Amino acid sequence: MKTFHGIPLSEGTSAFLARPQRMLIGGERVDALSGAILPVIDPASGEAFCQVPAGDAADIDRAVAAARHAFEEGEWSRMRPIDRERLLLRLADLLEANAQELAELEAIDNGKPVTMARHVDVALSIDFLRYMAGWATKIEGSTMDLSVPLVRDREFFGFTRREAVGVVGAIIPWNFPLLMAAWKVGPALAAGCTMILKPAEETPLSALRFGELVQEAGYPDGVLNVVTGHGHTAGAALAAHKGIEKVAFTGSTEVGKLVGKAALDNMTRFSLELGGKSPVIVLDDADPAQAAAGAAQAIFFNQGQVCTAGSRLYIHRSRFDEVVEGLSGIANGMKIGAGIDPSTQIGPLVSAAQHQRVLGYIKSGYDEGARAIAGGNAGNGPGYFVKPTVLVDTREDMRVVREEIFGPVVVAMPYEDLDEVARRANDTPYGLAASIWSNDLSRVHRLIPKIKAGTVWVNCHNILDNSMPFGGYKQSGIGREMGRAVLDLYTESKSVVMML
Repeated sequence: MKTFHGIPLSEGTSAFLARPQRMLIGGERVDALSGAILPVIDPASGEAFCQVPAGDAADIDRAVAAARHAFEEGEWSRMRPIDRERLLLRLADLLEANAQELAELEAIDNGKPVTMARHVDVALSIDFLRYMAGWATKIEGSTMDLSVPLVRDREFFGFTRREAVGVVGAIIPWNFPLLMAAWKVGPALAAGCTMILKPAEETPLSALRFGELVQEAGYPDGVLNVVTGHGHTAGAALAAHKGIEKVAFTGSTEVGKLVGKAALDNMTRFSLELGGKSPVIVLDDADPAQAAAGAAQAIFFNQGQVCTAGSRLYIHRSRFDEVVEGLSGIANGMKIGAGIDPSTQIGPLVSAAQHQRVLGYIKSGYDEGARAIAGGNAGNGPGYFVKPTVLVDTREDMRVVREEIFGPVVVAMPYEDLDEVARRANDTPYGLAASIWSNDLSRVHRLIPKIKAGTVWVNCHNILDNSMPFGGYKQSGIGREMGRAVLDLYTESKSVVMML
């Protein structure tokens, strides 16, 4: 049995890593046509431990052709909704049966703590697929009694249909690789689409294993295709491909804009779930210990590599010192280590580039006058570690306050009243999420409508439910994931008029 950082891996993970990794196109395991490969790096050591194909535009062409054939001519095109439901349920069961293996793959590939991966990433993926399975048989249209005033001597009947949009290109990020795959695959397959899944170049392993489980579940060849490779080659080719009807992207706002522009040239439907700079607002009646613990979870969860990370902490001046002291104590007490170690609380960042990015932001904060009262530097030893960091003496014009850091770094700032904090919370191009910490429901209800964000949590943060739509205002994206709303992203509405 293989070990990783001295921790034994499960039999399934060991077997997966022992075999050559290949892409999934048209039901076949294939290398890149160019023969190019992409090393997979262990974030806890900075060393490569396996490799995957580096697909490019030619491989995307192959995958789109396979998905098109499956959508228009294969068994999938004739499959009934109840059969799509059963396949999704079978896929969820297979994820559950291989949960430990999938959690370990996320831990060694992404760096996240394996315990978190098991109970968050994998568990949420399973639940979401089961939730979406139920929607496969509930996609419906409506009927209308038509007036048609120009033809009063005839009778007309009207109805609408929701139909699968077609071939979908899904480009997913590296922070929650398996969960983001499930968020795209679940509704697309429930609606009857076929798809090409392009995982992030930093974290391809769980997507490849996911593809194997899709085959094991009994999906027809070509329904799901997985192409690994660089974003600027394979990802760009997928976003701009004329052979797809929809592109679904989760990632940074900067790259999301490029994806949207590429799709627009072909009038391809697109949805974008992008970045954030989420405010955490602590009112003066909040319990300081509870607020500190909540703020820590909001920013240090998944090493701060979360689009909804609570990276701006606004604390009423009367509670500022207490909350900041409690938060700093939590940050200083967190155990840093390799994600595969079950006792790890803070793992490494995903890559050398992300490591330098986050450290660069911390330095910019120092240069502009900020002060760290916890963390503020890299961890010891090899790997892409950054200590949980709490910055104070910050101003709204600083880069650490204005820009998305995507790491375990929070800026804490005092405020005086609700109008002020609402204005400051909204002073950002982002609008993905926010949280409010208070037991004064009257003030909470007055504050919620003032916050320009797609999700507002009260006395919690980063809490998701399959039934709740998820997405952002402003530059945090277009469209909504999860809930009934996500089906609109993968279906077209067709109006039918019949003269009787």
